[in-house]
Amino acid sequence: MHIDHAMQDPRLRHVTWRKSRRSNPSGNCVELAELADGGVAVRNSRFPTGPALLYTPAEITAFIQGAKDGDFDDLLDAGA
Repeated sequence: MHIDHAMQDPRLRHVTWRKSRRSNPSGNCVELAELADGGVAVRNSRFPTGPALLYTPAEITAFIQGAKDGDFDDLLDAGA
């Protein structure tokens, strides 16, 4: 994982950011964008020119598979 400034990293200039259908409309969302190398950038929608976390394909695959498998369910609100 790397932390890069979104406005400075050339890999982020032409990406399309997206968020979950479950995100609220208030702008407090986690956004993701696919990178040319198959990796994924992650940022906070409140700070579109702020830092982005850049994950390799292997890192993002492990995270998403872990989420699907319930590895992080204990972090959810009880009402979620």
